[in-house]
Amino acid sequence: MYKHFIRPILFRFPPETAHRLTLKALRALRHIPGVPAVARFIFRCKAPSLRRQLWGLDFPNPVGLAAGIDKNGEFYNEFSWFGFSFIEIGSLTKLPQQGNPKPRLFRLPQDRALINRMGINNNGVDYAIDHIKKDPPKRIICASIAKNTLSASDEDIINDYKTAFSRLYDFVDMFTINVSCPNVEGLQGLQDVSYLSDVVDPILDLRICYDKYKPILIKVSPDIPTEELYGILDYCMMSGVDGIVAGNTTTSREGLKTSQSRVEKIGKGGLSGAPVFERNLQLVKNIHEHTHGRLPIIGVGGIMGPEEARKMLDAGASLIEICTGFIYEGPSAVKRIIRGLK
Repeated sequence: MYKHFIRPILFRFPPETAHRLTLKALRALRHIPGVPAVARFIFRCKAPSLRRQLWGLDFPNPVGLAAGIDKNGEFYNEFSWFGFSFIEIGSLTKLPQQGNPKPRLFRLPQDRALINRMGINNNGVDYAIDHIKKDPPKRIICASIAKNTLSASDEDIINDYKTAFSRLYDFVDMFTINVSCPNVEGLQGLQDVSYLSDVVDPILDLRICYDKYKPILIKVSPDIPTEELYGILDYCMMSGVDGIVAGNTTTSREGLKTSQSRVEKIGKGGLSGAPVFERNLQLVKNIHEHTHGRLPIIGVGGIMGPEEARKMLDAGASLIEICTGFIYEGPSAVKRIIRGLK
């Protein structure tokens, strides 16, 4: 029904408009008695054999929703209807920001892909916290945090991450430190291990002040050179970082079926979806091999169905996330993946 009826209708609208319409529909459905229960009944697929225990958290299955869909932390409970065992909200910044000028999100249907240069548009951490207070999460919530675009000095950047982290700490279960989005100026430069430690060390120090331990993960790009990646991994294992989210969108345009003229017309942005899978799969393999499996990995990027999910887990990922795959495959995507893994 989704692929043959709903998706063709949504794809007639610009991508951001379709996204807003989807969220409005979820907002309306949440208030109709019985709908959440029916949705959970239809789309959930129990799989005790796929249960994961990581960082003291119980994941009913290994599939989560990646950051970028629930940007403001408003719809985590609605997305849990579709079988996700955890939801990553954000990325969230200390202050609200509009993101980059529109248009900034583009479909490549031939490739089952998206190109985005959103610029981490979000309403800020306080907005997300207010919603979490009103609507307590029924699933594990991971908060992706990033610096504000206008923050340029080292002091401002560090303060952005520390403030977002400390304000959110009591309201979420785990954190992803986003230093790999290609659509925010200066963000990917933080993957340099010397800059990364300047950002992450203060966050690790802050965590000591809290009674409850919550895991901190670093999100890395598939475009990162191997030697730089190994430096980050060595730092993570020595510093107390709990895991890696691998990977993110790519600036590469290799192997696309979409015409070159169309791609050039779109211009800059991060590519996600099916074409980035092999690149992110190799990233997971490199991380797993270099760390000898001692650093848990959330594999993300290009997982469109059970086959990619299995390959990512076999490569060393402990958990996986989907985003573009959910947009193209629809609300039954998680159920299909779980059935395939079983």
